[in-house]
Amino acid sequence: MNNEDTISQILLIVLGVMVCIFVILVTIFVVLKTREKIKEKDNIKSKSNKKNTTTKTSTASYNKQSVINFMEFEKIEDNMIIQKKGKKYLMVVECQGVNYDLMSKMEKISVEEGFQQFLNTLRHPIQIYIQTRTISLESSLATYKEKINQIEEKYNQMQYQFSQSKAAGIYPKEELEKFAFEVTKQRNLLEYGKDLLINTEKMSLNKNVLNRKYYIIIPYFVEELGNEKYDNEEIKGMAFSELYTKSQSIIRTLSSCSVSGKILSSKELVELLYVAYNRDESETFGIDRAMKAGYEDLYSTAPDIFEKKIKVLDEVIEEQAVELANKTIEKVKSSPEQIAAEKEKNLEILVEKMAAIILDENKEYLGEDIAEKAKEEIQKTKEKGEVANEEIKKTTRGRKKTTTK
Repeated sequence: MNNEDTISQILLIVLGVMVCIFVILVTIFVVLKTREKIKEKDNIKSKSNKKNTTTKTSTASYNKQSVINFMEFEKIEDNMIIQKKGKKYLMVVECQGVNYDLMSKMEKISVEEGFQQFLNTLRHPIQIYIQTRTISLESSLATYKEKINQIEEKYNQMQYQFSQSKAAGIYPKEELEKFAFEVTKQRNLLEYGKDLLINTEKMSLNKNVLNRKYYIIIPYFVEELGNEKYDNEEIKGMAFSELYTKSQSIIRTLSSCSVSGKILSSKELVELLYVAYNRDESETFGIDRAMKAGYEDLYSTAPDIFEKKIKVLDEVIEEQAVELANKTIEKVKSSPEQIAAEKEKNLEILVEKMAAIILDENKEYLGEDIAEKAKEEIQKTKEKGEVANEEIKKTTRGRKKTTTK
């Protein structure tokens, strides 16, 4: 019995020790979990505080000057992009690509030779830029809707007129059938236009309709002028003339490889940069909407250089025309007697020329044979008159000689 009591006591002691160890481990586990939860809460609070501070600093630093520094250009004026505080000017040539894969072998060879010639003629740096745009069909849809409304109005008018004429019973059957044919033709045209509009609207919902545009960017640096000092307007004028000359030479050399090009205007440059800086927004909020909304603070509305030139040329033409008119009026006023004497002197010749002109103009009515015979008869009478005049002159000379004897 004593052995059994000792064993039971030992087991109770071991069990108590194990229970104590288990309790200690549970308390340690609970303490560690609570500490981890506290740390996670602290981290979340610190992150939220950092976000608030960053948003505050970003909103505080976001202003017009930061936007200008990000855009890397000052303004757009006279078909040029001005950079680096007027020390660099850019002009852009838009190129219309050709479908090289659909060409024959000889056409491909000619295109390659033309492009090689273009590269060999380059004497200044250029940059080739490719921009992918989604095709916007809003303007096309607006024109389609306007045309369809006009067709529908015309169809309603024709249908009303046909019903009125049919109800009157005055017009014959053949005329009514012709009128009905015109009405059905107009209705078919209206239905076709509506179907076309629906299909175009469905196509506009597809954002995968893309178009690639190819550009050549030509730079000009003010350092090329040397150490001489010029006014800002003079620098701008020289930059424009230099860039325009280079752009025209590039357009001419590209035409040899069947690539057409044109210089972008100021408005087109704004659209180019708007799409480049706003890839996502430009698909839904185009440049036209942005301009209507009044977001053109960075857009210079200077008049186009070609419009200035056209205006100056119109003034010069008007001045020279007035001066020429005054001179001719003075000449006409001073020499009416001379003109009358010349006409009187050449009266017969003028009459013969006018008669020949009248016969030529009325060949269709008179017939070519009669007109030609009449002209020959006029020529014969002219020759006879000349012979008679010579004989009269001879007889008068003979009389003078006899009288002198």
